[in-house]
Amino acid sequence: MGTREEAIRRALATFDDGSFEARLADLVAIPSTSQDPAHADDLRRHLVEGIEPWLRRMGFNTAVHSNPVPGAGPILMAERIEDSAHVVVLTYGHGDTVRGLSEQWRPGLDPWVLTKDGDRWYGRGTADNKGQHALNLLALEAVLAERGGRLGFNLKLILETAEERGSQGLREFVAAHRDRLAANVLIASDGPRLSAATPTVSTGTRGTFHFDLVLDLRPGGVHSGNWGGMTTDPAIVLSHAVASIADRHGRILVRDWLPPVIPDSVRNALRGCELVAEGEAATIDPDWGEPGLSAAEKIYGWNSFIVLALLSGRPENPVNAVAPNARASCQIRYTVDTDPATFEGALRRHLDAAGFPEVTIAASGVRMAASRTDPANPWVRWAVASMADTLGRPVQLIPNSGGGLPGDVFVDHLGTPLVWVPHSYNGCKQHGPDEHLLVAPAREGIAAFAGLWWDLGEGGAPRPGLGGRDRD
Repeated sequence: MGTREEAIRRALATFDDGSFEARLADLVAIPSTSQDPAHADDLRRHLVEGIEPWLRRMGFNTAVHSNPVPGAGPILMAERIEDSAHVVVLTYGHGDTVRGLSEQWRPGLDPWVLTKDGDRWYGRGTADNKGQHALNLLALEAVLAERGGRLGFNLKLILETAEERGSQGLREFVAAHRDRLAANVLIASDGPRLSAATPTVSTGTRGTFHFDLVLDLRPGGVHSGNWGGMTTDPAIVLSHAVASIADRHGRILVRDWLPPVIPDSVRNALRGCELVAEGEAATIDPDWGEPGLSAAEKIYGWNSFIVLALLSGRPENPVNAVAPNARASCQIRYTVDTDPATFEGALRRHLDAAGFPEVTIAASGVRMAASRTDPANPWVRWAVASMADTLGRPVQLIPNSGGGLPGDVFVDHLGTPLVWVPHSYNGCKQHGPDEHLLVAPAREGIAAFAGLWWDLGEGGAPRPGLGGRDRD
């Protein structure tokens, strides 16, 4: 009943005939930003009007649940169970976006209106994440049609609306519904490919640990002429404290923050992996970061330290005064090979030893935890092979992407291997003005998922027990 080739052809036809564009336009038109309380109703509307009817037409049982965290957006849970003997797949997406920032978009663009310009679809959520999960669902629809209304596997879906607020409530929700969400594997899409032209599979993400460095010396500023050179300047002291953490070229000097080694499976996956800067103001600077590592190893296999903000006085309106205080907001991007519970203690010891006992550490903690499935996991190898078969060219495997996703929630509570298949690219401008989805990677993405969905129903996928554990 049907063929793999025809299922992929059907999926591509929905992309080429404007069906995907129309669907994405409807989703983008719902201003479901979770970062503006005025749009709380739009979060629910994205689920109830934009996604739920679509899933029901495909035979899913659906329910929209309140978030366990008061004030955070609702969560959609859906399932399509054909046979208890079939493999169970969990997929994920998020329907919330960052703020629209409409005043910052270039003339002619509106964050809540899908605008096609050349090879780009502009609009808030096109890349992060409405466009990505919409591609996967359209591919699923094509496979259902080609197989005459059946999939040959069981599929569960969770779609949250608080990802842009750190996935608030998702961990509690998954823990409370772990039996309903139990699955053999998670296969989903978010984030960027290695490059626009490189099909990519990622098995996790780096985590984010945030902290502030604070030096508060006096109630207010004092006259720079009467006191300058005689009283301690907190900006100077804090600048030296920050400089003690990383050298001139970004090499982390708090060595207890770092992985002991990059695991062999990670190094092997990254061998020959070349990074390029696309559509970004940033550059790949070979002398920045840990010496001896490739650019790919620095991003996907190592930890990094970033100063997000550094402030003393009033830069927008400076006065002739020695400032009373200084603050630096900092971040560590870390892999699963390090324990974030040790970061603050290691930093305290480092600052004391470096002569900065007066600098305090505030507001420290994990915002999003790291996750990684072993690149050698059978599910990972299976997904890479399926995509390569569909696209007719190699697929780049990366152990964990540089950004953050809540993969740790599914690993911790469901034990599922992680297979992330991103459909965007680094130059998509997600979180900023002029966010867009690039046509070529998106078209490849719908084809790749049609192949994945088809292959899951053919019985050739790995057959571990629920939670990814091998059956007895």
